[in-house]
Amino acid sequence: MKVSYQSRITLEPGKRSGHPCIRGLRITVYDILGYLAAGMTITEVLEDFPMLTHDDIVACLQYAADRERQSILVAA
Repeated sequence: MKVSYQSRITLEPGKRSGHPCIRGLRITVYDILGYLAAGMTITEVLEDFPMLTHDDIVACLQYAADRERQSILVAA
């Protein structure tokens, strides 16, 4: 089953300065991507944050990929 990040990533102006969070929790997409980029495995992230699911992690990756796809290069 394919995970849709739109159903898992939330934006709330009063929570974490409006940064994208996972399912309304106070855990941002940036937090998760940072942990993964630092070398943590998905299993380690899930052990540290038992309220998250594997699909939440996948949604973060999809969100980041979609944001990258929408990036626009501007000439200097």
